[in-house]
Amino acid sequence: MSDRTLTVDGKTITLSHPDKVLFPEHGLSKSDLADYYQRVAPMMLPHLRGRPLTLHRFPDGIGAHGFYQQNRSDYFPDWLPAASIDHPGGTGAVTHILCERAADLVYLASQATLTLHAWLSRVDRPHRPDQLVLDLDPPGDDFEPVRRAAWQVGDALRDAGLTPFVKTTGSRGLHVVAPLKPGADFDRVRRACRRLADHLVARHPDALTAEQRKNKRHGRLYLDIMRNAFGQTAVAPYAVRAKPGAPVATPLDWNEVNDADIGPRRYRVDNLFRRLGQKDDPWADMAHHAADIGTLETALRAWERD
Repeated sequence: MSDRTLTVDGKTITLSHPDKVLFPEHGLSKSDLADYYQRVAPMMLPHLRGRPLTLHRFPDGIGAHGFYQQNRSDYFPDWLPAASIDHPGGTGAVTHILCERAADLVYLASQATLTLHAWLSRVDRPHRPDQLVLDLDPPGDDFEPVRRAAWQVGDALRDAGLTPFVKTTGSRGLHVVAPLKPGADFDRVRRACRRLADHLVARHPDALTAEQRKNKRHGRLYLDIMRNAFGQTAVAPYAVRAKPGAPVATPLDWNEVNDADIGPRRYRVDNLFRRLGQKDDPWADMAHHAADIGTLETALRAWERD
């Protein structure tokens, strides 16, 4: 098939090789990917706007090696938004892509960007996160430990005065996220997350661990707090993952965590819109629940005294 031309938000986007199959087992093409991102844009963009992105691109499909991209390519169109952010440690400035409109998403899909990974802070305050995240990394294929851990983390955050949200990752586990007022820096937020993880491990020592090294986990679920750092990312809500079936990272209601049919890859490009036709985005009002990290720190001090 010849190139396909789309007009989105007044921008002309050319899909070269639109029939290029990106998911061989399911025949999902580059054109299908662009259509997905154009259609999901109204739900996805509120979670992306203002956040620096890392792109995960697969020009030859998921059967071949992909690559991660932080710096904006010179050939990207001038209208595609970006922001230059200084990175410490001698790496200098990186010009990160932003997604503000459906056209931005569709263009990135035309470049075989399957997955968008978003910062926990925004370009106007890159060192001040407005989210914290715990990544629940299961020890095996059984999803039941992930369900239990999600409730344990969520309940602890509620007890501390924060409002937890949960999403499938489209890969192996769940993310539990709490919105923050962007007052503290990443180091402070990460220290609080570390203390929270240690508190949960102390309460559930046979089920949970904060050990980074796999040989130290001994079959326990890993509470990964490492994403709470400058320049780190979490998979964006409604992003497609480079896994068989084209699973999608999907925000959930908390009662869905108990659903036996829910797993990390329950929702896919081919069934997500059936869900969205029946249910609003569970994360739509997340920003209205932002809390100060000091709220969590106060609770942690009380728990640590007990």
